[in-house]
Amino acid sequence: MATADLSPTGPPLIELVAASISSAQEPDVALLAGVNWKLRAGEFWAVGGLHWTGKSDWLTTVAGLQRTAAGEHYLFGQEANSLTQAQLVAERLRVGLVFEHGGRLFTQMTVAENIALPLCYHRNASSEESHAAVAAMLELVGLTEVAAQLAGQLNRGWRQRVALARALILQPEVLLLDNPLAGLDPRQMRWWLDTLEALNAGHPMFGKRPLSLVATTDDLRPWQDRARQFALLQGGRWLSLGGRAELAASAEPAVHEFMAV
Repeated sequence: MATADLSPTGPPLIELVAASISSAQEPDVALLAGVNWKLRAGEFWAVGGLHWTGKSDWLTTVAGLQRTAAGEHYLFGQEANSLTQAQLVAERLRVGLVFEHGGRLFTQMTVAENIALPLCYHRNASSEESHAAVAAMLELVGLTEVAAQLAGQLNRGWRQRVALARALILQPEVLLLDNPLAGLDPRQMRWWLDTLEALNAGHPMFGKRPLSLVATTDDLRPWQDRARQFALLQGGRWLSLGGRAELAASAEPAVHEFMAV
């Protein structure tokens, strides 16, 4: 018997209102238009879309790294486009972002140095001061033994884990992940899904505070029993699909095509 998908209540942490999303490479090209979306505390979103549908640009816009081409974008109740650069940076630090394709690590820095970088840059922490936090993150992602290796020496799957640790080191309220399961084998995929589910439920490392999650994907099937809210990017449109029960019962042709084996 299917259980109801209950969305958390409370004010949104992040909100898009009639937003248009443009390409970072071509700012005059609108990839998505009329996006209305809210992320509330404790939610776990999986946002599907085929290649070149705007998933990455949507996610970096949500994170505050690029502006909406039109409409409104609220970060923790403040309109992002009206903030000063210093104010915007302060709000962005409440959001962790894991980039696609290995996480944009500094390949000539060690794994530990990559993870410590946000603490050193944004909190002015020394290497010694950041050691305990980095060690805890290395344990979380199962990479303690490779802490001293250069990031460029790791395979893509492990680099992606390092990127996760780096995104979590500042204890964000929101975690955004760009296609984190791409190219992973079933074992690695299961590790990611289990880890993200634990973070969303409230991991002891974060004081059992539930982390709000948003992951983009080119395949919704692995997420259908893990995420709790779903959406699809299709033909320049944002399609909100609801929760697990609504996803399974959707009559939207694009959903059937996207979920087909």
